[in-house]
Amino acid sequence: MKEKIKILQTIHLAVCAGVSIAYFLVEQPSTAHLKIPTIDSSSVIYLIIPIAALLASNFMFKLQLKQTDPELKPEENLPIYQTASIMRWAILEGAAFIILFLKPDFLLAGILLIVYLISLRPTEERVISDIKNRV
Repeated sequence: MKEKIKILQTIHLAVCAGVSIAYFLVEQPSTAHLKIPTIDSSSVIYLIIPIAALLASNFMFKLQLKQTDPELKPEENLPIYQTASIMRWAILEGAAFIILFLKPDFLLAGILLIVYLISLRPTEERVISDIKNRV
């Protein structure tokens, strides 16, 4: 099981590193980017994107985990967990890229998505806990 989790951790690291490097290369970090921008009716959609990404990613993750069989060992349910995790990360990564390229003024929202994405690092304890508490 540890080898399969290491593969999942490598995928997670690649996703996190890719989006983090893109943020660093496309928008040179400065304190001006970390300020909260003024929000008007035309920019409110860019605040909805990260919130929708968080909700959609967690919903899809839980929906996919419902396909696990509670009678099986956690390592036998690992392919379903891997699929669910990759779907979750892809939604968060996509939202971060959308913010980066469409509205760089909301860079802080994208950075918060990246921080959340990094916090989702798969560990053996987390995998077992998520599979057992799949509801």
